[in-house]
Amino acid sequence: MSGNSQPDQQNGAAGSGRDLGLDRHHSARIYDYFLGGKTHYPPDREVAEKLLAAFPGFRTAARTNRAFMHRAAGFLAERGIRQYLDIGTGIPTSPNLHEVVQATAPESRVVYADNDPIVLAHARGLLTSTPEGRTAYVDADVTDPESILDAPQLRDTLDLSQPVALSLVGLFHYMTDDQDPYGIVGRLVDALAPGSYLVFTHCTPDFAPEEWEQAIEIYRADGGNAQVRSRAEIERFFAGLELVEPGVEVPHRWHPDKATTDMVSIGELDDASVSLWAGVAVKP
Repeated sequence: MSGNSQPDQQNGAAGSGRDLGLDRHHSARIYDYFLGGKTHYPPDREVAEKLLAAFPGFRTAARTNRAFMHRAAGFLAERGIRQYLDIGTGIPTSPNLHEVVQATAPESRVVYADNDPIVLAHARGLLTSTPEGRTAYVDADVTDPESILDAPQLRDTLDLSQPVALSLVGLFHYMTDDQDPYGIVGRLVDALAPGSYLVFTHCTPDFAPEEWEQAIEIYRADGGNAQVRSRAEIERFFAGLELVEPGVEVPHRWHPDKATTDMVSIGELDDASVSLWAGVAVKP
């Protein structure tokens, strides 16, 4: 487990004849569009604009979701967590999770997992580690959690007998109940040692039900898979875990930094425009 300046990758390098899916939209590239990134294509932008017409808060939600990830990662790094598994990482956008935690603890080890070949194509160039730490990338789908947990890249990077922070940020609203989302989270958490953490966010219709109903209809009509959930439904993902205060909360009220507090105070952030529930919990 020596230091590594570039991430390992499962299933070969990008550009090896894989279908990049540029003729159809992908959630990671739509999210990149909402964040103001550049790694998206006409099908992604077309669906993204339809979604923005239904729910104009998507850009605000994406930025707030990303800011929460940064704060949660920093929170855990300050509390001694040195191993991280980020599933559904999306298009690399600096600062990435490993950059946040390695700023506090350079020896931190981070494994990223995603199923988008475009994310894979960008991973080697962007996901770089400190010499003391390590990053790795697993090309796999969260619907098959064992393909992530058993990946050689993960096993060579993380010690699952020691605490790991599992980051599932903005991912499970792309999974419907018939895909067993609660069971999948349970299988992932069961593989982790006591003292591990779950970092989780999920879109909700609680604050703007009509807009979200329309947005979900649009996404599904274009071939996407999505299901937003209520706070009570989202709390179920933390079953058997101990929530860190303030519990399940809108992300801009979870340990807000000054920039977030200022945005709330001047009205740039509100619960309806964010429409996410977030939480961090520890495995006893």
